[in-house]
Amino acid sequence: MGSDPKIHVFDEVAKHNKTKDCWLVISGKVYDVTAFMDDHPGGDEVLLSSTGKDATDDFEDVGHSDNAREMMEKYYIGEIDAATVPQKRTFTSPQQSNYNPDKSSEFIIKILQFLVPILILGLAFAVRKYTKEK
Repeated sequence: MGSDPKIHVFDEVAKHNKTKDCWLVISGKVYDVTAFMDDHPGGDEVLLSSTGKDATDDFEDVGHSDNAREMMEKYYIGEIDAATVPQKRTFTSPQQSNYNPDKSSEFIIKILQFLVPILILGLAFAVRKYTKEK
């Protein structure tokens, strides 16, 4: 049988993020997909967007065929050192400021800037209608 697979450090794998040098980490395995860039049905930008991270979710979300999974074997170059893979970042929503009652005066000003010209226009039409000769 073959020798033990090469263990790659995540930071080293992440450096291979160009069209002419593209490595992906999928399910703990490292693949050099450089030769496949032009042939990928989704285009090379799909592969490039999955570099520098664990691309397992990206790969699985698409629902690749069994044929695609078999094809991966020829691009396999080793395993990833799991201890070097950064933790997934969880989404944290931006801090929202508390309601400021002083801003209610700004809202009133904006409403008045809209309503005052309409009232003046309405008044002008009313004056014109009632002052016109019958």
